[in-house]
Amino acid sequence: MLAKLPSPSNSVVVASSAQSSMQSTMSNLAVQSFLHPAAMQPPFHYAGAASLHAPPPPPPPVVPVRVVWAGNLDAELRFLRVVSTSARFVAFAVHYPGVVVVHDDHNALTAEQRYATTKANADALKPLQVGLAVGTRDGHCLAWEFNLRGFDRAADPHAPGSVRYLEEERGMDLDAHRARGIPMARLTDALHRSGLLHRRDLPWICHAGAYHLAYLLKVIRGGLPLPDDMRGFFGTVRRFLGGDVVYDVACVAGDCPFLPVGLERIADKLDLARPVGSPLLAGAGAVLALQAFVFLQVCVFQGDVQRYRGLLHGLQVT
Repeated sequence: MLAKLPSPSNSVVVASSAQSSMQSTMSNLAVQSFLHPAAMQPPFHYAGAASLHAPPPPPPPVVPVRVVWAGNLDAELRFLRVVSTSARFVAFAVHYPGVVVVHDDHNALTAEQRYATTKANADALKPLQVGLAVGTRDGHCLAWEFNLRGFDRAADPHAPGSVRYLEEERGMDLDAHRARGIPMARLTDALHRSGLLHRRDLPWICHAGAYHLAYLLKVIRGGLPLPDDMRGFFGTVRRFLGGDVVYDVACVAGDCPFLPVGLERIADKLDLARPVGSPLLAGAGAVLALQAFVFLQVCVFQGDVQRYRGLLHGLQVT
């Protein structure tokens, strides 16, 4: 559950010059974040300023991930359509079978060259799983994990090490995907009927999002190749997602010296609760990206994250 966000006038002020103070109070700040009902009780302030004898805040609520296969897609889509009417944020994460087009020094490439590499991989490979997390105006977070069928490791290009990691370390069951997964055409149709697309009022959130957004657009467009250049890519983003309102947590967190690299490490540093039901796959990634973004937006940047709008880690930022 996402607690209601405080207004910017009540937000925690964190100056960049206060890095050492921020590090020492981060654990207390985390329990006063939007994830905790106690943080929404006036006044909104550092937990460290409270009495040492005050009772501890309640534990952070957990978000269940709703696991979706072909058999329950229609029922989950009906629920998602209801939730989408009050959506305030939507976050996404996509799992895919690695990369097959690589460069020795990705950071040395221009943004257009990095996009060309992303496009080459996304066009060639099949997405395996799409996670969506929706934060609503009344303060709830709900998450879905859509499992795709169609990937055949014996015939389809992939990076064997990446697929092995997803299976052995993350718990992805590719046999179940093959037997019960959602055909891409059905998921494409479901996303277009979800009520989330073509909305200019809805920010989309990701972490290290170049490939995640590329594969999301691939699914939204029914498997069509991505546009030839970045201008066409971001034009397609505007067309389907409703504007330029895409934020990448990796870019936002990159300006916070007290935060580590990596979404799960960021979540641990901010004391964010891990999702339940499917805690290691795409649905969980979407939940953690959403929670981390709202925490940083409210508690660190006082609501002002416009400078990060449209920046993707892996394209314009490395």
